[in-house]
Amino acid sequence: MGRSDAMSALPEGIHEFLHVAGWGDCEIDPIPGDASFRRYFRIRRGDEGAMLMHAPPPHEDPEPFLKVGSWLTGHGLRAPEVYAADPAAGWILLEDFGNDRMRDWLDLQPDGEHSAYSGAIDALVELHDKPAGPFAPYDMEVYQREAGLFTEWYCPAVGLSVDESAYRSAWQDALVPMLERQDPGVTVLRDYHAENIMLLGDPREGAPQGLIDFQDALVGHPAYDLVSLLQDARRDVSVELERAMLDRYLASADASEDFEADYARLGAQRNAKIVGIFTRLYKRDGKARYLDFIPRVWEAMERDLAHPALAPVAHWFDANIPAELRAKLGGEVK
Repeated sequence: MGRSDAMSALPEGIHEFLHVAGWGDCEIDPIPGDASFRRYFRIRRGDEGAMLMHAPPPHEDPEPFLKVGSWLTGHGLRAPEVYAADPAAGWILLEDFGNDRMRDWLDLQPDGEHSAYSGAIDALVELHDKPAGPFAPYDMEVYQREAGLFTEWYCPAVGLSVDESAYRSAWQDALVPMLERQDPGVTVLRDYHAENIMLLGDPREGAPQGLIDFQDALVGHPAYDLVSLLQDARRDVSVELERAMLDRYLASADASEDFEADYARLGAQRNAKIVGIFTRLYKRDGKARYLDFIPRVWEAMERDLAHPALAPVAHWFDANIPAELRAKLGGEVK
C-alpha cells in the first residue's frame, strides 16, 4: 500500500487524537492486521517513535488493555508504556517495542530458540510469583464456553452431528479435579506465544522480552500460559523443546504433583477451542489461512488426549470423531 492509499484508509479521529496527545506533526504507517477489529499504526516524528492502537467500541473495548497493562508494569513485568489514551474513542498511544516478534526473530535466528524460550519461561515464573491480578476468574463456565467452540463450529464444518451434552459432561469430569489447584490462582495472559512476545534485544545475551495482546487476562491455572507458549498454534515447537521448557518451569516454580496432568487438561481444552476458533475465522469471516494451522493444533491435542487425566474427553472423541478424520489431523473443513 502506498502512502497516499494508507493515509486515505486512516480511521476518523486519528489526527485529532494525535494532536491532543502532542504528536500532531508525525508520519502514520498502518500495520497489517487480521483477526480482530483492532488496528495498529506506527507513528514517527524525527527520531521519536510510538505505536498507536485503535480498538473502537462497540466491537472492541480498550479499557481491559489499559487495566492489565497498568497491573503488569506495576508488578515489574514489561508491558508497553502508555503515553496517551482516549478509551471512549478507542485510541491508545503506547511505547513501540520494535519489529522483533519472537516468532519472526526465530525465523532468522533459529539458533536462538532455546534462549528465547528460556526467557519466555522465566517471565512466566516471575509473573506467577506475583499475587493474582484483579481480574475475573477462569472458571468452569469459561472453560466450557471455550471448549464448546469445537462442537459449535468445527463439527458442523466437517459434516458431523455429535453428542454435545456428553461433550460438556466429559469436560466437566476432566476439569473439576483441576479447579482447586487454581485457587487463589495466577494472572493468565491467555494468548502468550511467540507472536505476542517482543524481543527487546538478543535473548542469547539475556535481553528482556516485552508483552503485548494481554487484554483478555483472567485469574486461573499457571499451566495455561505454558500450554499457550509450548503448544503454539502458529509455530512448530518440538516435543523435545516443549519438554525442556516445561522442566525449566518446574525447576523454578512451586508446582503441585498434579501439574503435568493439569497441563494436559488445559492443553486439550485450549486446542479444542482453537480448532473451533480457526474454523469460525474461515466459515464466518472468510479467513482461510487459519485452516493451515489446524493440523498442528490437532496433533498437539491428540498428545494431550493421551494423558490419563483426559480419559473422559478422549472417550468422547473416540465415540464422536471418526478415526479416518482424526488420521487427517482434523480432516478437511468445508
